[in-house]
Amino acid sequence: MPAKRDSVLIESVAAGGDGVGHLADGMTVFVPRTAPGDRVTLARLRRRRRHARAEPAELLEPGPDRVTPPCRHFERDACGGCQWQHLSLEAQHRAKRRIVGDALRRLGGLAITDPELVASPRALGYRATITLTVRWRGAEPVVGFHRATGEGEGAGEVFPLERCEIARPEIAALWNAVGPALGSLPRGDDVRLKLRVSHDGGLHLIVNGGDGAWTTPQPLAEAALRAGCPATVWWQPSGGAVRRMAGPAADRASVAFEQVNAEVAEVLRAAVLDAVPPDAHRVLDLYAGTGEVALALARRGCEVASVEEEEAAVRLGVERARAGGLTVDAVAGRVERYVERLLPADAVVANPPRTGLATEVTAALVRRPPAQLVYVSCDPATLARDLRRLGAEPSRLQLRCFDMFPQTSHVETLAVLRR
Repeated sequence: MPAKRDSVLIESVAAGGDGVGHLADGMTVFVPRTAPGDRVTLARLRRRRRHARAEPAELLEPGPDRVTPPCRHFERDACGGCQWQHLSLEAQHRAKRRIVGDALRRLGGLAITDPELVASPRALGYRATITLTVRWRGAEPVVGFHRATGEGEGAGEVFPLERCEIARPEIAALWNAVGPALGSLPRGDDVRLKLRVSHDGGLHLIVNGGDGAWTTPQPLAEAALRAGCPATVWWQPSGGAVRRMAGPAADRASVAFEQVNAEVAEVLRAAVLDAVPPDAHRVLDLYAGTGEVALALARRGCEVASVEEEEAAVRLGVERARAGGLTVDAVAGRVERYVERLLPADAVVANPPRTGLATEVTAALVRRPPAQLVYVSCDPATLARDLRRLGAEPSRLQLRCFDMFPQTSHVETLAVLRR
């Protein structure tokens, strides 16, 4: 007779996307792909010192927020790209607001309510870029996403993608077109294939990695053209510069960083610009990317200095500034190296990676604080840490969340801190 499995009631969802419940002895257990109100039996229960992890074995009773996932890969292949396709959109929004609020209360020491959230106009078909992993099985490549880790047998393996439901329709059409030509991709353990639709509507296939020179890009371009969706094929060898290999001529900027959700990114960018006081003269744009915010502030008449570690992004921003007759003091390097010498400023815009602001950066902003700090965060925990370091108080802090990545647990937060 098989052993009786533990069962739990899922009470909430955690920042990483897992459902949260409690075992019979009170220990917290994290269970992926579960929804609040679900009662599930557990498999592969792994106890640790302070919490446990398990996988759902059987759904005994669905919670009120559970829905049928729109993507065939979510359950069948345990796709690791989305965590929340089984949650209603309303439940996703509530969870994201609570995750940000909890982090700021618990880690930031801020007595605040859950911030408001700006929803995405599209919950599906919004991604302008998808990145696929290429694994060769003999003479044929397997091209797709990774299975979610911790999902038992096959965890982390690459499964062949049929259709990504959160990708833009143009990308879905391009993926269908190039499927028969995937055998022309380069060999190697590090090969990735990006499918992108740029802001001007152009289609792009960006191949990264490979062993040796890649000499067979033409079949991909020809397959896309035959299907009526001509695409530019790019290749970036390991450690090398990107180059156009086939397809229509295109701006090299097309392979630079592009926002995944252009509609929400535009709303967020407008909110960032609105948060910079109209009387601000000198503004710093830290972690500036390709400099879109810096250029917009320069058009406003601000004296702008920007810092970005990625040299290619800095060059692109400088080229755009020159083309528009604008002046931006653009620096290529790590923010913590340059921020002290660039201060003081009337306002500082910061959009750091998930690791948040380096200690040197928060220390410099405390020593020489701007009148307004406009902080875009993609990680609630590091945002909470940084606001604590900056001495933020609820009375001089404004917060808003943006649902840049529907169907996932990721959330963007805009924090505006007044001196």
